[in-house]
Amino acid sequence: MVKIVAMSTICADVFADTDEIRLGGEALNFAMTISKYPHVSISLMGAIGDDHIAQKVIQCIKERKTIDMSCVHVVNNGRTATNTIYHDSGGNRYFKPDSWDGGVYQNFRLTEIDKKKLKETDVVFINYFSTNFQEVFELKSEYGYQMAVDFDVFRDFEKLKDIVNQIDYIFFSGDEQTLKVLKNWSKLYHGIFNATLAEKGSVTFYRGKEYRTEAISVEEIVDTTGCGDSYHAAFIASYLNHHDINLAMEEGSLQASKTLAFLGGFETGTLYSE
Repeated sequence: MVKIVAMSTICADVFADTDEIRLGGEALNFAMTISKYPHVSISLMGAIGDDHIAQKVIQCIKERKTIDMSCVHVVNNGRTATNTIYHDSGGNRYFKPDSWDGGVYQNFRLTEIDKKKLKETDVVFINYFSTNFQEVFELKSEYGYQMAVDFDVFRDFEKLKDIVNQIDYIFFSGDEQTLKVLKNWSKLYHGIFNATLAEKGSVTFYRGKEYRTEAISVEEIVDTTGCGDSYHAAFIASYLNHHDINLAMEEGSLQASKTLAFLGGFETGTLYSE
């Protein structure tokens, strides 16, 4: 059983087009997807408030009995983070300057309970923009876990060259320039370098070798929210089980295609209106 910690964004996605709300955030989306795999033990780590959104979060996690929530911290009188999402005519999401409200997420710092959990884990999944990234990165060498990091659309590659050499799974939302950088890094560093390319599929580089897989077509794109999270969770779950990059990419594409077919980051998320 592989032990994985997903952190630290747990929020509510507010869909402006319909006034509907779905539970989400990268950590929760990732945990909900990877919890489907029987060889994985998944723990969720982060902070939520004690508001009505937090109650829905707790209920949702408890219903998925395979997710450990011992490191989900409820902050008294706190406000759970929210993210307002807008869609264009093709179902692609976009944000406005005031879309994100970090709530208690932005002040979350690791407790001794969290650090104990990290000492016991095999892989930590985190976003580069997480408020906890630097602390988790610095603890890696001491605790010995692997790191899987989503760099999303970050493009200051020069800033990252002293970081990626210590990360095991590197994920980007990519473009052609990104692929060139990842291929070069894969010749220098030990990690697995992956870029998702939306409808063009995904590309992985490992020790200088390139792997490609096509995206799985869907009849209708309802919402792109959480597709990357689903892909990353499925990729990691598959790779840790089979150590086969092609299989991992195919599994990632499959889960991402399923996520495109519904609103929000995971299908069983609690849906309600304000």
